[in-house]
Amino acid sequence: MKKSLLKPLTFCFVILICVISLARISMPQTQEKASRPTKKETIVKKTAASFRPYQDPSDLRQPYNWCKSSERKPYPKIKSLENDITIRVSLKGNRVYILRNNQRIYTMLASGGVFKNGKSLTPTGTFHIQDNRGESFYNPNLNEGANNWTSWDKKDVYLFHSVPTKDNGKYNLKEAKKLGKQSGSHGCIRLSVPDSAWIMNNIRTGTKVIIKNN
Repeated sequence: MKKSLLKPLTFCFVILICVISLARISMPQTQEKASRPTKKETIVKKTAASFRPYQDPSDLRQPYNWCKSSERKPYPKIKSLENDITIRVSLKGNRVYILRNNQRIYTMLASGGVFKNGKSLTPTGTFHIQDNRGESFYNPNLNEGANNWTSWDKKDVYLFHSVPTKDNGKYNLKEAKKLGKQSGSHGCIRLSVPDSAWIMNNIRTGTKVIIKNN
């Protein structure tokens, strides 16, 4: 009797061990396949240069200098009644372009409004240079000012102006170093000191201003 039961019990025991072993082997493999990505994801990080509509000119100052003109060449001469000038702003590219008949004639380093939730504090669209402009201003609510300002907004909220100044009138060096590299303003377009002065003194009222992210 004992001998007759031994063979079936041994056979069942072997089968049970095989089933348990197969279960242990198959479970990790299933989890590994489920967690393994089917395709390799390639992350391409875009730089500011990839958003610029124009390649930087060879005479753009290196390193960037907020105290000097952006290009080493002289500023373009603008006639008093010239109406074929357009200012093109690239917010993510940190550049301002002076166009004549849609052809770039000068490139300026710039810093627009900071991006929050993917949107810049600088509005995008088509605007026009307004009558209002001046040598300096100070906003106590923002504890910040600037020099050489030119309005491109009907309510004079948004301006072209120099890198920001502090309450004592001195330039904010920390913010000035962002020029041409990253956004930093509350919505205005910051420029180097000479560039902002040139726009204030040479760009006529009514000149079209086109502002885009790229």
